[in-house]
Amino acid sequence: MAREFVGTEERGGLPIPPRPDVDPPPHWRLEAIAATERPRELALSSDGASVAFILDRDTSDVWTIALDAEARSAGATAPRRLTTGRRMMPYWEDTKPAWSPDGTRVAYAQDGAVWLVAVVGGPPEKLCEAGSPVWLDDERLVVSVERDRCHRLALIDVADPWPRTLAAAAGDCGHAAVAPDGARVAFVFWPHDDRNRSEVHVVDESGKVAALTGTPAMQDRGPAWSPDGTQIAFTSERPGWYEVFVVDAAPDGEARQCTNDNADFNDLAWSADGSRIAATRTRRAVTDLVEVDVATGGVTVRATGGAWGPPFYLPDGSILSTFEDSATAPQVRVIAPDGTQTTLLAPTPGAIVAAPHVVPQRVTFASFDGLEIEGLLYRPANATAGTPVAAIVNPHGGPTGADGDEWYGHAQYFVDKGYAWLLVNFRGSTSYGRDFERANHGVWGVDDTKDCLAAYDYLATLDWIDADRIAIFGGSYGSYMALCSVVDDPQHRFRCAVAKYGDCDILTSWAQSDRDGVQDLERMMGHPETARAAYRAGSPIHRIDQLNVPILVAHGELDERVNPAQSRQLVESLARLGKTYEYVTYPSEGHGFLHAGPQIDFYRRLERFLDWWLL
Repeated sequence: MAREFVGTEERGGLPIPPRPDVDPPPHWRLEAIAATERPRELALSSDGASVAFILDRDTSDVWTIALDAEARSAGATAPRRLTTGRRMMPYWEDTKPAWSPDGTRVAYAQDGAVWLVAVVGGPPEKLCEAGSPVWLDDERLVVSVERDRCHRLALIDVADPWPRTLAAAAGDCGHAAVAPDGARVAFVFWPHDDRNRSEVHVVDESGKVAALTGTPAMQDRGPAWSPDGTQIAFTSERPGWYEVFVVDAAPDGEARQCTNDNADFNDLAWSADGSRIAATRTRRAVTDLVEVDVATGGVTVRATGGAWGPPFYLPDGSILSTFEDSATAPQVRVIAPDGTQTTLLAPTPGAIVAAPHVVPQRVTFASFDGLEIEGLLYRPANATAGTPVAAIVNPHGGPTGADGDEWYGHAQYFVDKGYAWLLVNFRGSTSYGRDFERANHGVWGVDDTKDCLAAYDYLATLDWIDADRIAIFGGSYGSYMALCSVVDDPQHRFRCAVAKYGDCDILTSWAQSDRDGVQDLERMMGHPETARAAYRAGSPIHRIDQLNVPILVAHGELDERVNPAQSRQLVESLARLGKTYEYVTYPSEGHGFLHAGPQIDFYRRLERFLDWWLL
């Protein structure tokens, strides 16, 4: 075991060495998974000639690629690195870089500050303590700052980067989008007195703010300006899904619902002539790249299968985006007007390219109340009725998220080893409609836990799975689901559990978390003052004596979203009660085991833990 990556390490009745009679998977290696780089957060230059992006490779640095026709036709480009040593960031929380209008500089956020780097090279320059930079013109940026427990928008000059408030209110301002004329900024406002509400506002340079949308307990998000600056497209969950709307960019502007597709649209980008909007469309955890006809609302699929990232129109009408699926690690691609796809960047190790990938099967099953729950089931090649295999139930984090047709190297590793793997989109998951997404509000750890238990019951009906050898494993909210599922289950279905940086007491977690985590918890569960009983019902620590299976607990010591105290509180109770557990912390990691060393160490522990208790 690579001790240099480990902080705390405790065991209570668990075997220490790997099992000598169990082989590693024949084709997959953890080192190759950790070395698989992820290009993300694309940002197109104003002339469409270059793209900046973040590349995760034990740092999360800023890179660029030239998008000239010769490089694209060759199917390969030479990326150029602009920064070095930018701290590794989780892809689900990072912000994208921003090109200056003249294309000479890129702004980006790092460690709570906004930085600039010249495209021609040179050392980055720190501007000020802020985040989420967006250029207003070649010398000014709109940034996000935190004051009085609110996110505000501020203006800074490159020459004198002292933040000057642009928009502030009793809530949070963010997701700024600058109008084509540079004189106005659209943004999303989240009022603190209604956690389930967000609105699209517009502010001019004088600080005059106009609210263009707003409905109690409904979310409007993702504003995008039309090329002529007269309209703003956004998505709203008012129809029951995040459909595309268009509103006049003026006070008292009239909003018009553009799509009626029973799907969640995101990442809106207008075509140069203003007739179309490129977007991602996700329905039942399938994310397509589509175009919306602004006049008619008609939706045309440009690319389907897998999971596509935010789209960008190139000057020739092609669309630039990221892509991944269960058999393809993240790439950067261009979709030509005729549908031809060209891969610009595929930084995947040869060992991963050559390894066999299992394509999961989409499955559904009924939960305790008849609600249909969906999942993705990976079946190993050796699984038969004559030789049933062990299985892992893997609920996702969030809980506002979903597992779809994405690349999941660690699942492939364990499937190659012979385990079945089930990803569960329990109630509260996105892309199944607003009602499903809000079905866990007020009942964290109760009704959604029963969905995870229903996942076990479904697997137990399959003749190629051994119902006596099923574990549950998750990270963040998935960790919380795993713990709830082995504590609040009178039938004691699961053989063992793995809790990776998750909660055990959501009341104390509310007090310990960062502000975004606190507000998200209040959005779904209410304030503890008015929902104390629900917080207690959703906190398995109060019933931890009911746990009677082995558990592996892991946490990053730098975690600000779920404080490491949550795992310490859990382990102290496990030790006091004489439970069987393993506990490990990683001093370099936050909310996500991102660096190669700790990541490999954890998954080796997971492999050993599952091998001992399931095989």
